[in-house]
Amino acid sequence: MTRALNTVQPLRRPGRTARRRLTLRAWFARGGLSPILFAIPVVLIFLYFSWGPIISSLLMAWQKTNLVTPASWVGLSNFQYVLSDPILPKAALNTLYFVVLAIVFGFPVPLFLAVFMAELRGRNKTVYSALSYLPAVVPPVVAVLLWQTFYNPSNTGVFNEILHWFGLGPFTWLSSQAMAMPSIVLEVTWATAGSTAIIYLAALSSVRAELYEAAELDGAGIWSRVWHVTLPQIRGVILIMFLLQIIGTAQVFTEPYIFTDGGPNNATTTVLLLIYRYAFINNDYGAATALSFLLAIVLALFSVAYQISTRKWSTN
Repeated sequence: MTRALNTVQPLRRPGRTARRRLTLRAWFARGGLSPILFAIPVVLIFLYFSWGPIISSLLMAWQKTNLVTPASWVGLSNFQYVLSDPILPKAALNTLYFVVLAIVFGFPVPLFLAVFMAELRGRNKTVYSALSYLPAVVPPVVAVLLWQTFYNPSNTGVFNEILHWFGLGPFTWLSSQAMAMPSIVLEVTWATAGSTAIIYLAALSSVRAELYEAAELDGAGIWSRVWHVTLPQIRGVILIMFLLQIIGTAQVFTEPYIFTDGGPNNATTTVLLLIYRYAFINNDYGAATALSFLLAIVLALFSVAYQISTRKWSTN
């Protein structure tokens, strides 16, 4: 009896033996190579057009090149040249100033628009959603040229004409070192608030209606519901959008370039505008890619630190 019990074999799951006996030849006969053959061209195209420019730019940061004459390796010279440029600290401070202004004044606007539109019903919600998203449809260059007419420093300028009704102005919006950067932030906020508000509006649609009903039964007003129900429920989206806005505003280029070209007196010169000058004015693509590489490192380190520090807030 004992010998019979010892010879009992454990039960095996169906298909386990067949799975173990599957050889490379059998896998090939079943057509296992076909998905790989279909995927290889897609992967190669992605690597070429996505990682190819990144790798070539990293190599260019260590070279002296103008993309015409043969490149020569210069080691750390490009980084030394960029870091010793007296305009770089000014450009970095201007970029930081723009980021702070865009966060303080521009970040709450799309969130307010999304909450406002979420409280609307029927046709009003559709109309306000379309109006809020309309600036995102306008091409950035066209929007900047339009706002240049608003910022006309003469009495006939749109903003100066409106302020004249209240006995104010005229103001030299883009010609003043103190007002140039806030003026650019105002236009950027107008141009980007609508698209961001749509993202918040989509996040608000996932908030359960029972939470609002319970808050209303407790006598909570609209601002109390927003503070205690809406914001906690979408805090994960808010944190991600906050990070994306910082990264996006740190790479601002179009508006300072078209509005003021970095002036007056480099008051609106940003890091990306300085990169543009290195590449397309000085024809020094090595210095341009070196500064781009440094900016990417700073943003990557900030992103990692931000994700680590906000991980607890986004999950609780």
